[in-house]
Amino acid sequence: MKNVLAFDLGASSGRAIAGAYDGSRLTLSELHRFSNDPVMLGNTFYWDFPRLIHEIKTGISKANLTGTTFDSLGVDTWGVDFGLVTKSGRLVDNPVHYRDARNIPMPAEVFAKVPARDIYASTGIQTMDLNTIFQVYYLATRSPELLTAADSLLFTPDLINFFLSGARVSEYSIASTSQLLNARKRTWDTALCDRLGIPTHLLREIVDPGTTVGRLTPAICEELGVQPLDIVATTGHDTAAAVAAVPTDGGDNWAYLSCGTWSLLGLELSEPFINDAAFDANFTNEGGVNHTTRFLKNIIGLWLMQETRRAWIRESGPISFKEIDALTVQAKPLTRFIDPDYPEFARPGQMPEKIAAYLARTGQPAPDFRGDISRLITESLAMKYRVALDDLERLTGRKIDTLHIIGGGVQDTLLCECTANATGRTVVAGPIEATAAGNVLVQLFAAGEFKSIDEARACVKRSFPITVYEPHERALWEDAYGRYRKIIE
Repeated sequence: MKNVLAFDLGASSGRAIAGAYDGSRLTLSELHRFSNDPVMLGNTFYWDFPRLIHEIKTGISKANLTGTTFDSLGVDTWGVDFGLVTKSGRLVDNPVHYRDARNIPMPAEVFAKVPARDIYASTGIQTMDLNTIFQVYYLATRSPELLTAADSLLFTPDLINFFLSGARVSEYSIASTSQLLNARKRTWDTALCDRLGIPTHLLREIVDPGTTVGRLTPAICEELGVQPLDIVATTGHDTAAAVAAVPTDGGDNWAYLSCGTWSLLGLELSEPFINDAAFDANFTNEGGVNHTTRFLKNIIGLWLMQETRRAWIRESGPISFKEIDALTVQAKPLTRFIDPDYPEFARPGQMPEKIAAYLARTGQPAPDFRGDISRLITESLAMKYRVALDDLERLTGRKIDTLHIIGGGVQDTLLCECTANATGRTVVAGPIEATAAGNVLVQLFAAGEFKSIDEARACVKRSFPITVYEPHERALWEDAYGRYRKIIE
């Protein structure tokens, strides 16, 4: 039995997961779950990083109490965000949340210095105001004293690894989300940084997923009363981890949809796909295991429903997702649509009001009850997935027959059904725990338990339940898709 410990941190919660591999099947057991609550302090939206480190230590302690000997530990998180560390190892400032309003005007300022098309030609990353390049440019132009005080810029999983082991490195998959990495060379684009006044000495050595970067520090071992274990830079970006766990049989006729707060829909390619058409379609090229490229579209995902639920709770008290699902099935289908990526939907707060305003602006009927809103979110996401799949086929020339849905969205059976119907493609849903599974698989792969990523994916297929959805009511959905395209265009 091989045992490893995975920490999977999302935008709203985190977990410590024990991964056990018996030579055939993988078993995941949740040891600790905790909320990830960002904090508005003054006018800045921060991550509560010290609290996250506390929760990770709690997870390590709980793992120790099981009596299991763990061989390694790996951390995956969301992309783009980072922390600054001094030469002596102190955190310069609490890391800022990617949804902070400071980012909004930065793309225009950056592109005034370096054209967007030139940046894309090097980095292959789609323009989003939350990208690291814009966050660091803000510091370089507004708060240069923070950069001056720093010795290292470390992305969130790398920052956690530093405080666990002392290692100052940048794992490839998480570094690739920054829009500071040359996608073809897989090295920092120092010329781009120089043009923007971003200090390149802050950028650390890039290591491949699965690299052992150090050991749990003696101080933490003494604090927690635990034995040392290896710290592995697994696929630090949660989407890269999830894609590593796609239970595909191989071939190139499949796409993946990592479905959670964000929806990440794309293809796994052997090299970056960077040209003017990809730039115009705003597709991104991010790194994966074995130097693969995740050519994908970032789509606002279940954030829409999460924010809607938060608004309803503030308005009238608790409501569960199960209760929302019951309302959704009561609503009339295919009557209203939104563009999930409408800019107003990306910011927190008052989501039902924002949706109602969008419907009014586009000449659609106002929602009659809450089920109308949850239904239109579900169906609009499915339609947006169809747009992205059609664009992938057009850009790459591939024929996509199967869409693998992985992550928390697998539990939303209506979303899976609607996605099959809207896209006209077979949907293979599962595993739910794809990110944690990918985190564990890369640690096991690094330990020599698998000879290839295909072998690791076969293990996923053996280990977790998978549900297949076939498309139905094609004429009805094709008609609705035509109406949807007119609304969003």
